[in-house]
Amino acid sequence: MFSRRSFAGGLGALGIGACSSESGLDSRVIFSSDSHASDYPTVMATREMGRLLSERTEGRLGIKVFQGGQLGSERDTMEIMTMGGIDMGRINIAPFNAIAPLSIVPVLPFLFKDVAHSRRVFDGAPGRKVLDSFEQYGIKGLVYYDCGSRNFYGSRGPIKTPDDLAGMKLRVQNSDVSVAMIDALGADATPMYIGEVYQSLVQGVIDGGENNWPTYFTERHHEVAPYFTRSQHVMTPDMMVMSLHRWNSLSEDDQVILMECAEASVLYMRELWDAKVLASQEAALAAGVQVNDVDDITQFSDLMRPIWDRFATSNDQKQLIEEIEAMRDVET
Repeated sequence: MFSRRSFAGGLGALGIGACSSESGLDSRVIFSSDSHASDYPTVMATREMGRLLSERTEGRLGIKVFQGGQLGSERDTMEIMTMGGIDMGRINIAPFNAIAPLSIVPVLPFLFKDVAHSRRVFDGAPGRKVLDSFEQYGIKGLVYYDCGSRNFYGSRGPIKTPDDLAGMKLRVQNSDVSVAMIDALGADATPMYIGEVYQSLVQGVIDGGENNWPTYFTERHHEVAPYFTRSQHVMTPDMMVMSLHRWNSLSEDDQVILMECAEASVLYMRELWDAKVLASQEAALAAGVQVNDVDDITQFSDLMRPIWDRFATSNDQKQLIEEIEAMRDVET
């Protein structure tokens, strides 16, 4: 774990200081972090947010994005953000699971019916409830960005029922919920860094994994695990969050403007993301990937209730699940 002093020194090496509002630097600049590359949809959406912010405030405020993990891992930047050491950042919701109990709910497997359902939730009251719960930890939740639906893929053959997963070694994120999900489905969960997956598939260390379409294709997993199942079992979101200290340094009018620019950037990000998903699907199919749906999704989802009960134990978490489920078939 970084200390605040050592992290501030690292930021100084990048020429930005630990926090613009405390360092004497130009307080108009909001420094934002992202671990993704420059052309990734979340990075491009953050830049769009900055463009809109500068336009709306006639240059009084702007955003400078440090992409590619320049300011540390998502967990590191989250921890420093709680102390005011970073102004803003794109962080997946998973690192918040350790501190904010409501953040566990959106990562539960088979919670969302489809992408449209997840977007209704994240744009609505349940999503706002989760973001607002971060304030007690020094973080202002702004908006959600898509991280895609995660799906199963493997080298053995199509996965249509839980029985098809029996005995398979599947790569998962280093997450207790992910491990519990795979174990409940009868497979062998293997937590692994994404950069190790391709070679592990080649060597037979694992038989498959689960991820979104863009990652599946860009990481070349389709070359050695050509069976892709549209299970959409998890739709864990990314989020744009801000140091509460930096948020409170803004006037109420500027807070309103910043939030409006953040919300506008969501639509921009989704356009980019949907196009990226479609392009990845088409490229994977052209490369010979075989795609299938599951025979009966309830065969999978029914096995998840013990997982929900294990990780969502408080009344607040259970109420949030009920609110999300109530929005499954709502038309917009």
